[in-house]
Amino acid sequence: MIKFSILIAHYNNGKYFKDCYNSLISQTFQNWEAIIVDDASTDNSVEIIESLTKNDPRFKTYYNSTNQGCGFTKRECMKYANGEICAYLDPDDALYPEALEKIVHEFTLKNHIVASYSQMMLCNDTLIPDKIFASTKQIYNDRYFFNCPIQFAHFFAFKKETYFKTSGINPELKSAVDQDLYLKILEHGDVRYIKEPLYFYRLHAKGISQQSAKQSAKDSFAKVIHETMKRRGVARINNQKVPDTYNNPQEIFQLLDYQTNKIHRLINKIKVTLKH
Repeated sequence: MIKFSILIAHYNNGKYFKDCYNSLISQTFQNWEAIIVDDASTDNSVEIIESLTKNDPRFKTYYNSTNQGCGFTKRECMKYANGEICAYLDPDDALYPEALEKIVHEFTLKNHIVASYSQMMLCNDTLIPDKIFASTKQIYNDRYFFNCPIQFAHFFAFKKETYFKTSGINPELKSAVDQDLYLKILEHGDVRYIKEPLYFYRLHAKGISQQSAKQSAKDSFAKVIHETMKRRGVARINNQKVPDTYNNPQEIFQLLDYQTNKIHRLINKIKVTLKH
């Protein structure tokens, strides 16, 4: 049976971890492990996590000796993963009960795919569902796809063997870490879209992707896109030259403005329809 590794990079989210924990132990698919790496939390998070998970060997907790940031910690998670399929779950979020079962089904049904992704449900601070994140779409994956504008986010699952064909998550990144992962994985094969929410995404003031961190995240995302362009050998996009070095986010995002126009989106929709 396929084993599933849930990867949790944790920092000071003990307040919310019980929801995350409960969603895992309620999974209809049972052959999973949860790899938790704590990034030197300064609150009582470690005590909360250890109290909840101490009698369940499926939870394995590791610790950074000093605070290293999101990229480093997510990369550490992969060092301990034993499952054939891996997926990141933020400690302040949660999964639908059937999430792992439905993902494993897709990988079993379409064993050539390297990844899958689903819709996600946006929730309030207490994880009460509000609405489905509207931007998630069936993508057309080619060398000019950079997930900009955003077309998918959580819940993203991928083959461990595919991850190790890449350079892995950039440990220097503090944000846009998931985007870096998505683009690297998608360079190695097809991805399957599950058109239903499998992930509860909590919106709260301390979330890493909330307003206070948006400018930093935008800059990091632009750097990730530029690195991806260089890695893929993309020298020109829409008849515009890709800069040799990264200068500012506006320069990168302007290269991709054409991907928001109606003609481009229509062409992509036709390509997706023909492919799927």
